[in-house]
Amino acid sequence: MRTKTINIYEITEHPNKDKCFEWIRENWHDLNAHSVDEIIESLKALQQKIGGTFDYGISQVPDRGEGITWSDYDHDALCRLSADDCPLTGVCWDIDIIKGLRTGNPSLVLESLHADTEYQYSDEGLLETCEANEYEFYENGKVV
Repeated sequence: MRTKTINIYEITEHPNKDKCFEWIRENWHDLNAHSVDEIIESLKALQQKIGGTFDYGISQVPDRGEGITWSDYDHDALCRLSADDCPLTGVCWDIDIIKGLRTGNPSLVLESLHADTEYQYSDEGLLETCEANEYEFYENGKVV
């Protein structure tokens, strides 16, 4: 019988963080999927407040099939909403959805989503995620 030792590292201890970040980028393609779900919930909540109909196609990354359209909604009800108070779901996406629709650019929230996703996959964003969730890594960069 022989004993084999395997080193396990927290991200701050890892001898090559870039290997860890590379492994995450190649294997975790949904780090910001929760934001897509939150945006959809905000859109549904806005419809409850202003009525009308909406259609959407949303992705974490830019996609030519993306967009948000609204029709037949109550403009006065929209104007009464205080976007900065996040009155729909209490999540930050409420702000961009309300302001975007008010300015005639309901897809404004998609620009914010894409920027947020880019940050999530940046070295800084991945470091924050790894530290907050106490992920551990093998020497080759793979998550334990």
